[in-house]
Amino acid sequence: MILDFNKKYYHEFASDWQTGWNGHDLDIIASHYRKDILFRSQKAMPQMGTGEIIGLDNLKLYWNEALKRQPNLRFTVINVFEGYRMMVISYRNQNNILAAETLYFDDDGRVFQASACHASS
Repeated sequence: MILDFNKKYYHEFASDWQTGWNGHDLDIIASHYRKDILFRSQKAMPQMGTGEIIGLDNLKLYWNEALKRQPNLRFTVINVFEGYRMMVISYRNQNNILAAETLYFDDDGRVFQASACHASS
């Protein structure tokens, strides 16, 4: 069954996403992603040697290290943009730096591809 990707779904997803990050809870964060996730972020390059992370296990390693380096990490969702089986979450971090994540969903509502972009600090 294909989920009904509507405004309510995307806003609930963004709320849960923010809760997971602000609680530094990798289980909540990772629960939304497929095992074969493809994630892109320029911020990953220093730690991972590439801006492209393939696989949930690798992504969790990246996230775990990011949380260790930034114990005060917090995100505040600014806006949610809905698309066809995709969304963009714009947010600010604890340093008031603006960022956005684009997420693409499969039929089951799991993220199979995502990318993060950050404003210059």
